[in-house]
Amino acid sequence: MVPFAAAGLAAFAIAAAVVWLADGPDTWLQTSVAGFLVGIPGLVTMLIHDRNRKRRRSISHAEFREG
Repeated sequence: MVPFAAAGLAAFAIAAAVVWLADGPDTWLQTSVAGFLVGIPGLVTMLIHDRNRKRRRSISHAEFREG
């Protein structure tokens, strides 16, 4: 899920840059900036979840190698 979150952050950042450079409506700029900012905690949450999932799998499945 991390690549999807990173792609979403990139999409919102690009959208914000395009709206800002094209002097688009302020609400569109605010929406794209808000989407980027809300996506950051989501990305961090997914990174932590993936790290913990690797640790749990290495404990419960002996054949699984972390890293």
